[in-house]
Amino acid sequence: MIDYSPLITRWQNSALNRWAEQLEKQVAEGLSVQRFGDLPVWLEALAALPTLQADSIHLDRSRVSASRNQPLTPAARDQLEAALRKLHPWRKGPFELFGLHINTEWRSDWKWDRLQPGLDPLQGRRILDVGCGSGYHCWRMLGEGAAEVIGIDPTPLFVIQFWAVQKYLQQPHIWVLPLSMTDVPKKLHAFDTVCSMGVLYHRRSPLDHLQDLKDCLRPGGQLVLETLVIEGGPGDTLVPEGRYARMGNVWFLPSCATLLAWLRKLGFVEPSVVDVTATTVEEQRTTDWMTFHSLADFLNPDNKTQSIEGHPAPRRAIVTARHTGTWKQQPL
Repeated sequence: MIDYSPLITRWQNSALNRWAEQLEKQVAEGLSVQRFGDLPVWLEALAALPTLQADSIHLDRSRVSASRNQPLTPAARDQLEAALRKLHPWRKGPFELFGLHINTEWRSDWKWDRLQPGLDPLQGRRILDVGCGSGYHCWRMLGEGAAEVIGIDPTPLFVIQFWAVQKYLQQPHIWVLPLSMTDVPKKLHAFDTVCSMGVLYHRRSPLDHLQDLKDCLRPGGQLVLETLVIEGGPGDTLVPEGRYARMGNVWFLPSCATLLAWLRKLGFVEPSVVDVTATTVEEQRTTDWMTFHSLADFLNPDNKTQSIEGHPAPRRAIVTARHTGTWKQQPL
């Protein structure tokens, strides 16, 4: 049901051999029922998914989807929906499986539409997506022709959600690992594109995080960074005391100018702002697939330009940069 051995085998005797040697143990720790008490429930839900064969798979649409020519029987649809709903909350998406729309908290397709114009062509590239959640953007990058997409996320529920979708999409060159950035071996220099979306502001040392991302890139490889920012000039950074938008683990919110300076200081070249967009309650919201509090509950009810704590409301930037050197296509 969850088997990483094909990936480990493929990585042996390759640029990722060092990681392959550790991966089996890392996965066992990342999906440990002793560490995560709800994991057996999620695994039961994964096992309860009906066996269905997709006639069509779409990785290049807003809803990453699998479909069949004939509609599901009511019993099969009920079984599918019941199992998937046991994996609540679904935060990143949307997905559609055999006509069932998984209406996730985030319209991650909107972020993809802002992000995609800034990407170097993905055809044939090996990609690392740090903090990928259930893997929505991994699927979209595979749909753009990437040769291999590796997502990492330390939240086991999101990993199980990926495997639920993978049960029907059945793509051999995409994997989501139950790991964090600290689990990635140092100085791999093995990925053509490295993405970090919605992670930087959770790091106590943002420059260390950026350096770790750089150390994953091959010469000339592209960094794709998406993070919370504030308006302001060079050197401006918000370090919120207490919570930010009800999140307790937010450390640094730089201005775009500050973020670009950080990248230059670390030796990245061609840093560029692709997009800056204020997050709206249409893009991040409560749905019947994510029934907990969402952005509307995190804003000042009397002033939507502020978080509930009085900080500037969430504003997100997409920034790209490159490792030094010239990128060359390399067989995986």
